[in-house]
Amino acid sequence: MSFYSPVITNAKVAAASDKLHLFNFVEEPEQFTLTQYVENGGYKAWRRVLTKMKPDDVIEEVKKSGLRGRGGAGFPTGMKWSFVPKNSPKPRYLCCNADESEPGTCKDRVLMERDPHAVIEGMAIASYAIGCKLMFIYIRGEFHHCIERMEKAMEEAYSAGHLGKNIYNSGYDLDMIVHTGGGAYMCGEETGLINSLEGEKGMARIRPPFPAVEGLWGCPTIVNNVETLAAVTHIINRGADWYRTIGTEKSAGTKLVSLSGHINRPGNYEIPLGFSLRKFIYDPEYGNGILGGKKLKGIIPGGASTPYLTPEMVEVGLDYESLAAAGSMLGSGAVIVFHEDTCVVWTILKLIKFFRHESCGKCTPCREGTGWLEQIIQRIEVGQGRADDLEKLDSICGNILGRTICPLGDAAVMPIQSTLKHYREEWQHHIEHKQCLVKTHFEF
Repeated sequence: MSFYSPVITNAKVAAASDKLHLFNFVEEPEQFTLTQYVENGGYKAWRRVLTKMKPDDVIEEVKKSGLRGRGGAGFPTGMKWSFVPKNSPKPRYLCCNADESEPGTCKDRVLMERDPHAVIEGMAIASYAIGCKLMFIYIRGEFHHCIERMEKAMEEAYSAGHLGKNIYNSGYDLDMIVHTGGGAYMCGEETGLINSLEGEKGMARIRPPFPAVEGLWGCPTIVNNVETLAAVTHIINRGADWYRTIGTEKSAGTKLVSLSGHINRPGNYEIPLGFSLRKFIYDPEYGNGILGGKKLKGIIPGGASTPYLTPEMVEVGLDYESLAAAGSMLGSGAVIVFHEDTCVVWTILKLIKFFRHESCGKCTPCREGTGWLEQIIQRIEVGQGRADDLEKLDSICGNILGRTICPLGDAAVMPIQSTLKHYREEWQHHIEHKQCLVKTHFEF
């Protein structure tokens, strides 16, 4: 078990393990410096790649490892890299998505603040694999400390010859730009991020063409999450076969998971994919049970945009396939727990307010539909619900789901649909009795 939390200071971090790796050094005070990073084995993979491997070899190794995108979509990373056209005369670009805008998610910021060179090394290896000479990291605008740490690490990398011209006398040139984000949830979606990088509004693009073929400035572009790229270095150092020994057959490797809500030990944890959700919540080394000794009422397993799980589903494994089978998603890896005194309608109202506010307005179903959903849910929450409101919610959700350019529309309605399915009696109680089934006292 490897753990980091900005809240809990008595964190216990496992020594460098054969299985867990991304958080092995994050609690070493000087790990953010180049000196400490190199002392702990940093930039060995980058040097090996440039001096001993061809770009296609790197892509094949990452494909073989089974690494999947850790930002939410879970698409196979090596396959994504292979979509970049081999014969395109255009420059290629790599964008590291460090926007981390999914509510409940705060694990990428740990890597940027505590181990920024690990992010840079992973970015560099990915850039070499796709033939990129200029890479960007797009960091959420509010993450001032992350921006400062990444800029300082970038300067150190240039000074030491890990970036720049003719790196390690290999003939390969690579430059890097740290870009401050536009402050919108939509900028975390890869085409919205690309638009923002170009100085445009953070709105999603219609696909195809996909970014790997036509992305930044109309050129082939790969967008990967911070955690995804940080894992690449370990795959190169230890091999795809080693990486395959972690996790499950279809969900290889570890996952950084942010645990929050009504839980005794909130924080960021590194766990093997397939790890038991029950153990994650109740084991003393992880969540250590529900706050105040209360009963578990529900779990949001992968960030605000994922369907709710009930206490009966707590035996599920934290991996892509198991959560999909349970009717939810792993998403960005943000597990939000709420106890028996929490009103489900209240939690949904909090979420729909967020998604309505963050809708870019490009697609009519999302632009109009999220506003309608907020109005109806607000009315239900304050005791003014109507007999046909639940049918209206079902209908509106159905007319948004799958009908928008980007996934924000789906993200806004899937939690609502899941609670209408699993907690319908609570919605009905609101409408019939004009009040909550339970009284929510705790804001989270």
